[in-house]
Amino acid sequence: MDPTPVWSITCLFILPRVRKRGLSIRLIEEAVRYARQQGARVVEGYPVAPEGEYPPAFAGTGIASAYERAGFREVARRSPTRPVMRRRLRGLPGKPRGAGKTRGGRGLR
Repeated sequence: MDPTPVWSITCLFILPRVRKRGLSIRLIEEAVRYARQQGARVVEGYPVAPEGEYPPAFAGTGIASAYERAGFREVARRSPTRPVMRRRLRGLPGKPRGAGKTRGGRGLR
């Protein structure tokens, strides 16, 4: 899409018996945490934005609403049901947002 280096979340696997419990959001958040610890500055996901009912097999890349709840924003759409979601990471690797040291009242980010 552009020259920005990104880490990508390409698949979320959740056992059928534990689906619809918010686990996809937690998986996305943990993937972001890991990417940040490894020095990533941008993470992308390629979920489905279903229109009505959909077979669970189509949700392997995640659902757009779960990415939105994890802080991602749509940056492109290649087809009606396939957005490209992106989250820019701030802060120091492995640190929560706002945990960086400050100098002169300004955060180092």
